[in-house]
Amino acid sequence: MSAAETEGIKDADFLQLRDFIYAQSGIFIPDNRKYLLEKRLSNRVKNLNLKNYGEYLHFLKYDSGRRQELPRLFEVITTNETSFYRNPPQLNVFQNIVLPQILERLRKKGKHGLHIWSAGCSTGEEPYTLAIILHEVLNSELASWNIRITANDLSEAVLRTARQGIYSDYALRTTPKDIVRKYFIEEAGRFRVRQELKNMITFGQLNLNDRSQVKLVPRSEVAFCRNVIIYFDDAMKKRVISAFYDNLVPEGLLFIGHSESLHHVSRAWQPKHYPGSIVYYKEA
Repeated sequence: MSAAETEGIKDADFLQLRDFIYAQSGIFIPDNRKYLLEKRLSNRVKNLNLKNYGEYLHFLKYDSGRRQELPRLFEVITTNETSFYRNPPQLNVFQNIVLPQILERLRKKGKHGLHIWSAGCSTGEEPYTLAIILHEVLNSELASWNIRITANDLSEAVLRTARQGIYSDYALRTTPKDIVRKYFIEEAGRFRVRQELKNMITFGQLNLNDRSQVKLVPRSEVAFCRNVIIYFDDAMKKRVISAFYDNLVPEGLLFIGHSESLHHVSRAWQPKHYPGSIVYYKEA
């Protein structure tokens, strides 16, 4: 057992690490999740042969290897639990109500271009699901459209998995079987997404706390940021939601996690209630 595991994280070290993580990523760790930070950082302390969490903080701030360590810190503090077709009621609203409305509006304007932003995409299940839905809705018409999905995450490690596009059957546990057969290639018990889905998506590392990075994301008709702002404090939530508002085109819309809310965060949006989902619209 390492010294760090034996000693636990001191209150002063926890507060300084929390402030450091918040400054770097906007992720806020409340007091009641101190145990979780301690658990997730213990291997980093051990692998770097450090004595305690205070030395790990010093490493993050001053060591010559601090730039290489920062992505590893991001990897261990972010939760990456996800799956294809996560939260079906929300995706049903997107596929059967919202997306057809957007496409019809664009057709009337003579436009055949659509951009979707998947923020906090983790290992890629969400953007690939959106690409599948676009294939299902547009079908043979898809070839006449210029559709791009920008998928971002803080962790470069999960993005590597996303770019590979190879998953276990557990990641597909909520995916209809006919969709699996149509859009995945089974290889030795694993499932590889078909190339036509990969071609629609651009994966990239992005820190939502870095306004200059966020401004580089192309203007979007739709943004998905599900189960991400739950990690932020109120100030960071307001900054991130404001950035989505600025990114979206007029009448653009935002999906957040079903357990998340913009109540007390922003009054700029027009919420619309659908069965099993709330969608936030930017005014025209």
